[in-house]
Amino acid sequence: MRIKRHSVELFAKRAEACLSMSKILIVEDEDIIRTALRKLLSRNKYDVEEAGSVSEATGKHKLDTFDLIISDLRLPGAPGTDLIQLAGEVPVLIMTSYASLRSAVDSMRMGAVDYIAKPFDHDEMLAAVKRVLVKTSKKVIVNKGDNHSAIKGMIGSSMVMKELYAKIHKVAPTGATVLVHGETGTGKELVAHAIHDESPRHAKPLISVNCAAIPETLIEAELFGHEKGAFTGAASNREGLVAAADGGTLFLDEIGELPLEAQARLLRVLQEGEVRPIGSVESRTVDVRLVAATHRDLGKLSREGKFREDLYFRINVVQLKLPPLRERGKDILALAETFVKRFCAEMLKPALTLTPEAIQAITTYTWPGNIRELENAIQRAVILCDNDTEIDHNQLAIDLDLVNLSEDIHQDNSAGRPQSNMQSSQEPGEDLSLEDYFQRFVLEHQDTMSETELARKLGVSRKCLWERRQRLGIPRNKPTQNAAGK
Repeated sequence: MRIKRHSVELFAKRAEACLSMSKILIVEDEDIIRTALRKLLSRNKYDVEEAGSVSEATGKHKLDTFDLIISDLRLPGAPGTDLIQLAGEVPVLIMTSYASLRSAVDSMRMGAVDYIAKPFDHDEMLAAVKRVLVKTSKKVIVNKGDNHSAIKGMIGSSMVMKELYAKIHKVAPTGATVLVHGETGTGKELVAHAIHDESPRHAKPLISVNCAAIPETLIEAELFGHEKGAFTGAASNREGLVAAADGGTLFLDEIGELPLEAQARLLRVLQEGEVRPIGSVESRTVDVRLVAATHRDLGKLSREGKFREDLYFRINVVQLKLPPLRERGKDILALAETFVKRFCAEMLKPALTLTPEAIQAITTYTWPGNIRELENAIQRAVILCDNDTEIDHNQLAIDLDLVNLSEDIHQDNSAGRPQSNMQSSQEPGEDLSLEDYFQRFVLEHQDTMSETELARKLGVSRKCLWERRQRLGIPRNKPTQNAAGK
């Protein structure tokens, strides 16, 4: 299967070039932490300067010449958040020893691009720095006319993704509530970030909440806040995440897991534009745009009484459907190669490439865990790779079918048979899903190929071929005499 990679490779090279030249200012009053952080960033090819306070930073350096400022929150004199206004367009990453929701949210409401809690490990800091720099560099290097790279952080040029990008561009500038639907691991949070970044609210905070990760007994207090003494353990007043998102965007991931009581409170926020903390008699006016995401059928849940029907109608203004990875055709390899580059850079390994067998495995596997599973498989392969040039299918270790693929390839190599690159006499359409391609390939070639040849061409085991025939309802035909005599 031919896959065009020029645009992805060019984009990745330009992004890597931008990162390698990034200039970072560290503002930290503790010498040990400042020195350790400077050495860490310098080892990773960043150009690093340092200061011990806000006044020293502004006195010794021209802030707008940096690509990123990393500052402690608590500094002698002025707090680190003062740099947010002083730095203008330069992103400021806040470090804090006070890893409370309040300090993190306050920093981001003031305009911090992100925050990181101390003590942090090296990998955590490097990941945060790279995430910020990639996000800001893409604003410069993205060609807006190139539709497949027009959404920051999202990779893919298949037709289903281009249609998604077009919908994001249309809905983002509006204030409409958006419901993102997709399987686990498809990148729903990236869609929320894209909508927020392209909206008039981009300068205000984006508050992300995973409804499935917060205990049911705490979810209302987390979202809507509480007054002191409202319940056991409420030792002080606390602002909720809805109020923290005032003026910006609230992203509720897995909204289908929200308890019915919390759903009623959320409905009031959307209808009346106000929030009342638990235990309070007064409401507060809020201006929040909601982006919700789920992998569940909310319409079915509402009919079953497990999700409020009025809330479902309220949030289902614009629905964006994220396709599963198995339906994205050529995007799979583009994503895989991007992950290879990223993990090689993070682990300080030489640039690795994928062998033809690895490409076969990646492009024929169905990826039930979607992009997250692909990312994990590539990370594992980079870690386990024993050479400095290539990643093969054995290091991917996706499932039993790939083990069978390994055995088939070994048998084919021992017999001296050349390996296929999955090209057929008729190339699949650009946006043909892998299941469609599999079905068409089998129907077109089963009269002239044996089962072993079909499996080898498709890059799967005979067992896997048989199982897919059963699932797709493709009867097995006997090959012609010419094919049988090969």
